[in-house]
Amino acid sequence: MADILALSMFAFACLGLMGGYNVAFTLSGISLIFAALGVVTGTFEPDFLLSLPGRIYPLITREILIAVPLFVFMGVMLEKSRIAEDLLESMGDLFGPLKGGLGISVVFVGALLAASTGIVGATVVTMGLLSLPTMLNRNYAPSLAAGSIAASGTLGQIIPPSIVLVILGDQMSNAYQEAQRSFGLETTGVVSVGDLFAGALIPGLILVALYAIYISITAYLKPDMAPSQEWPEGVSPWKFIRKTLIAMLPPIFLIIAVLGSILSGYATPTRGAALGALGAILLASYRTSPTPLGKKMPLIAAAGFVLLVGIDLTGVDMRFNQNDWTGKERISVAIALGFAGFAFIGTALSLIPLIKSKNLSDVSRTTMHITCMVFVILIGATIFSLVFRGLGGDELVGYLLKNAPGGKWGALSLVMLVMFILGFFLDFIEITFVVVPLVAPPLLATGMDPIWLGVLMALNLQTSFLTPPFGFALFYLRGVAPPEVTTTALYRGVLPFILIQFVVILMVVLIPEIATKLPTVMLN
Repeated sequence: MADILALSMFAFACLGLMGGYNVAFTLSGISLIFAALGVVTGTFEPDFLLSLPGRIYPLITREILIAVPLFVFMGVMLEKSRIAEDLLESMGDLFGPLKGGLGISVVFVGALLAASTGIVGATVVTMGLLSLPTMLNRNYAPSLAAGSIAASGTLGQIIPPSIVLVILGDQMSNAYQEAQRSFGLETTGVVSVGDLFAGALIPGLILVALYAIYISITAYLKPDMAPSQEWPEGVSPWKFIRKTLIAMLPPIFLIIAVLGSILSGYATPTRGAALGALGAILLASYRTSPTPLGKKMPLIAAAGFVLLVGIDLTGVDMRFNQNDWTGKERISVAIALGFAGFAFIGTALSLIPLIKSKNLSDVSRTTMHITCMVFVILIGATIFSLVFRGLGGDELVGYLLKNAPGGKWGALSLVMLVMFILGFFLDFIEITFVVVPLVAPPLLATGMDPIWLGVLMALNLQTSFLTPPFGFALFYLRGVAPPEVTTTALYRGVLPFILIQFVVILMVVLIPEIATKLPTVMLN
């Protein structure tokens, strides 16, 4: 009876979510209903619910999850700074003479936006509004134009820093610890979000390269689908190169600062996210400030922070006890305080144009909405997980995966198939919070590498964003696409990119070092 209730609970939860009901309240409401049924039938102990506050409180106080609102703030603020427009325009002009040059520029811009914003919906909509009309005006085939934009927009799922990887990394870390406790695994350390960032970087770059190669081959074999455009007569190519570098350097510098600080171990993902949010503020202020003086303030602040980091990297010991300071350390502290003053004043003055334009309030409001949604869903998923375990559902899932045909590879294939299908209907947040805690511990108990498994799941979720007829990226793009881009053309355009996704997933399965080599090197 308990097994029937557990399976029915999962099925009803999926049906409710597919029906469009509120995610958090659907998960918690159905969980409490089935908990009551379990109490009536004698298959659920009500004492399980007494541990609920003890499960929720650690969630909302977990430091790593602070990175979620910070990365959201960073992405939304960069969207307001309109860097995508300059990137698409400059790179489109630079690569125009190449076969499929505009399509390749869309892929590269999508990768840059993925690494700087990490928000799939915002990236797809922004690129759809800006680049799709341009590609159609330059006689690109609607299917190739729409497919390249939709696929490039989903790169925010896999290229770090990504909200998906933050949430998935946190859940994978918990699942790895649970597998160690429940299945008696040898303790080999913990899995961090930074490890998952490092593991996903190379597969993400491989995807970018394969997307660009596919567009180039298509343009070479079928020139009418992606015609090239010559540079204006008498205009030096260096003009376009200079324009592209000016547009690319700020977001690239921000990406290097955030991702580099995390991967190098200089900063935790949460501190790296805070650095990214600060950098996004300075960049947006520089781009939107109407006065030359206003544009200097972000530069002053950025210079102050860079110099502060430079002093910190020298290894000077700045202890709080001034009596222990040497003469060299006193001088270093005085200089550091001066740089900190410049950074603070520059940052404070940089906020003025953002406040006047109401960009700061809009970004803060959007960040609050998304953050509240994520954490309320997390609480609902916690209630669901607790009741599901109380009904013996975790043991049932473990038994099914353990006895799946094909051993651990059959179990992995089954899990990936279920996640892929659920991705048609559910967002990555629901899948990560509900499915991963149930299926990851049994899979990890077979000896699978948690980073490798996390990267595979992230790639799988990204693929489901593209798959017709319910892929979320398709809905985003369909909402902003002009009438000449039919739904059939959109579906036909994403199919080659879906095949590329499957190729990369297969590469990671057959060559695990693609996902595990970089984290190992960084750890050493």
